[in-house]
Amino acid sequence: MHVCDVTMFYAPQSGGIRRYLQEKRRWLQARAQYRHSLVLPSRAAAGEWVMEIPSVPLPFSHGYRLPIATQPAVRALLSLRPDIIEAGDPYHLAWAALDAGQALGVPVTGFYHSDLPRLARKLGGAPAERLAEAYVRRLYSQFDAVLAPSTCMVERLRALGVGRVHRQPLGVDTAVFRPERRDDAWRMRLGVRAGDRLLVFVGRFAPEKNLPDLYAALDRLGPGHVLVLVGSGPAASRPDVRVVPFIGDTPRLASLIANCDVFVHAGDQETFGLAALEAMACGVPVVAVRAAALAELVDDEVGAAVPPEVPRGAAMADAVSAILARDLAPLRLAARRRAQRHDWQRVMPEIVARYAALCGQATHTVTC
Repeated sequence: MHVCDVTMFYAPQSGGIRRYLQEKRRWLQARAQYRHSLVLPSRAAAGEWVMEIPSVPLPFSHGYRLPIATQPAVRALLSLRPDIIEAGDPYHLAWAALDAGQALGVPVTGFYHSDLPRLARKLGGAPAERLAEAYVRRLYSQFDAVLAPSTCMVERLRALGVGRVHRQPLGVDTAVFRPERRDDAWRMRLGVRAGDRLLVFVGRFAPEKNLPDLYAALDRLGPGHVLVLVGSGPAASRPDVRVVPFIGDTPRLASLIANCDVFVHAGDQETFGLAALEAMACGVPVVAVRAAALAELVDDEVGAAVPPEVPRGAAMADAVSAILARDLAPLRLAARRRAQRHDWQRVMPEIVARYAALCGQATHTVTC
């Protein structure tokens, strides 16, 4: 089976979607019965399995590039002749995937990685949200199957009238992200004192991540707490904040996360929450907002989920304090066990089985 992914959400410093595609490629490449190709508008990946199409930089997007037309992507897909195509964004390349799939007579899936209507509402209010909802309905109704990484995203798509939607969680490499990665040398690199408690956030420093709520939590927690921000974008300059540039090397990222006491996330628009899952795999409890997909990942067994309607800075600070006052060993163990349910070695066979069903092929991947 030849699987081809097409997306504009693949850049040198991109996060969850790139990680998903890298893990998919690694899994498929290890099995002789599969082939994987990628059509991208960037140079973020190289190899004979990648086809780059003409594009221009997308301003203020952390390295993403915008295809200048759909036809180059269609031609690339036609030349690859895959058995199934997956579109990983809702823009130009999704329409190219549909056109190529129709021409080749092969199924096309759409993976709903980003909640476009919610983003539109934040940028342009209710009118923009309604336009985005109509667009999402029109686009995703044309796919042979739509994969969504969380129950809330499945429900949202179905409420818009999109059919053939399936919940398909993403995963984590629990062999890379594990508690044993802890390296105390990180404390010296970060310039923190021996008794300081480390909070960590990993991701883009984008408006929807609500970093000001994390700063408010720091204010309430007071001295002895340091927030480590790992990623790219504008961040506050404060003595209790350490900014670490994007870490593409996953063992090194896991080492930093495993060294921290609590993972914190104030965002309320996550479609899955991969960074939180990676923290749990490292045995780090999570404090997040009880909203969108994070409400499905985080609870009192692995950390705390604070209500979205209360002042988040204060609520998150109180949750962090309560966690740090507990015996952390059971919490760390529970976080690790929950992450193990999402190991890529469990998730990838599910995804490939979906592809095989669409292609009308038998699959034995569930035994791998």
